[in-house]
Amino acid sequence: MPHSERRYSVLSVAYPLLPVHSGSAGGAEQILSLVDRGVTEAGHDSLVIAAAGSRIVGTLIQTQTFEGQITEEMLARAREEHRDFIERTLRETRVDLIHLHGLDFYEYMPSTSVPKVATLHLPIAWYPDHIFEIPGLELVCVSDAQATTLPERQRATTVRNGIDVAAFGGGCERGDFLLYLGRICPEKGADIALRIAHQLARRLVLAGPVHPFEYHQNYFREKVAPLLDDERRYVGATGLLEKRKLLAQTQCLLIPSLVDETSSLVAMEAMASGTPVIAFRRGALPEVVEHERTGFLVENEGEMADAVEKTATISAAVCRETALRRFDFRRMVDDYLGLYERVLGGWLKRPASQAPAVVSK
Repeated sequence: MPHSERRYSVLSVAYPLLPVHSGSAGGAEQILSLVDRGVTEAGHDSLVIAAAGSRIVGTLIQTQTFEGQITEEMLARAREEHRDFIERTLRETRVDLIHLHGLDFYEYMPSTSVPKVATLHLPIAWYPDHIFEIPGLELVCVSDAQATTLPERQRATTVRNGIDVAAFGGGCERGDFLLYLGRICPEKGADIALRIAHQLARRLVLAGPVHPFEYHQNYFREKVAPLLDDERRYVGATGLLEKRKLLAQTQCLLIPSLVDETSSLVAMEAMASGTPVIAFRRGALPEVVEHERTGFLVENEGEMADAVEKTATISAAVCRETALRRFDFRRMVDDYLGLYERVLGGWLKRPASQAPAVVSK
């Protein structure tokens, strides 16, 4: 759709403790990276407040890195620093719109007349009720399934997530191993993938970060590590190149998530690689995976194990075509630009001489 030719500046604010780049493990960080790229390519100014180690296309306002196990004290310090960086940026730089991406965005959201948008990347139940009553805050859901769980009478714009489909593809010889790719934490069900691999006597590659939260580390030590062996390997967090290779070579991707996923970037990436997905029928996964066409939607561990033997019926070409048609990030960016311009509203219609100044790079 056509957008305003008036140039404006967007300040995107990431979760305080995780860096933002195209190979980030977190979905929110990946989406922010793509939005930054899209805003810049559209000719606008993109500023991003994010942790050290971030790599973006626009202007990075880098916060410090916090090392070691994440504690409430560390998180409080990181949030305070985020507040300081946001306030300083608003004082020193012209910002036309603020886009918040962190789960805890309300902890450092500034009191300002600058229009604000917050994308709810995680299940609605994980956010405190008061965020739905913040005046002037435009909320964004990332799937229809997520939007149906909003509090009664609460409205939000839905902007479906996307990926850089062109960054993924086949071309590799398909292997016979199963793949789990994602955070290693209780709600993602990595132990379920391991049990299935043992049951079927199949090789499994388990890839993804164990974040320095105590309950994540306890889960890995108590539930995951005992199931690892020479055939079921944990390879740690992967960079983008390694992720592409794994997705292109695996027989199928397993998503045994125990929560109602708001979206699934890794399912989209698998399809872009021509790889079938087997996922629990939860949350937005039925919006991403087309049952018996690009993968299988199952109800339990037993059905997931059974579906592994059916993946030869899924066409790699169909998976790839579906990803190209439905999940390209440019559609998502186009939707966000439309939202920004609706939220900015009035000043975009004013003469250029009266419009706010833009950021100098």
